[in-house]
Amino acid sequence: MRHRKSGRKLKRTASHRRALLASLSTALIRHKRITTTLAKAKETRMVVEKLITRARHAFQQKDAPAVGVHERRMVYRYIKDREVIGELFSAVAERAATRNGGYTRIVKLGQRPGDGAELAVIELVDFNTGQEPKEKPAAEKKAKSPKPAAAGKAKAKKEKASGAKEKKGAKETPAVPAE
Repeated sequence: MRHRKSGRKLKRTASHRRALLASLSTALIRHKRITTTLAKAKETRMVVEKLITRARHAFQQKDAPAVGVHERRMVYRYIKDREVIGELFSAVAERAATRNGGYTRIVKLGQRPGDGAELAVIELVDFNTGQEPKEKPAAEKKAKSPKPAAAGKAKAKKEKASGAKEKKGAKETPAVPAE
């Protein structure tokens, strides 16, 4: 029985489970959104929330450099990528500074076709990476050239008109649109 035992085993040894969660945590902080199974997402959330809280405390106590060094060392136990740690302690910690927890969101996606495993997306709440801007700026709209198909149709009309003037009395053949 597993009474009062927190966490999921995920059918792995302790070292494999720790490596998996470290890898998922690194990927989540780097990409801000990942897709995985629901059980792995829930376990990853527990690890990432603690890491972001450590980064947030270091960010709020900038004037005490010893605190920041200690927090970075504690985070480095899980995340071995310096770029990701730098991003965690700067961008992620800055956005999470006003939030008292709940830094991640898990959205269920349904079952995977191959094995029926429940899939989920885990993402950082303050980073809306999945949303595209609804309207493009006017400068980008003007910079675009007309569509190639529209240009081809206009060219075909001009050729047809000039050919009709030259071939008065000759039999007309149907114009083939330019490709």
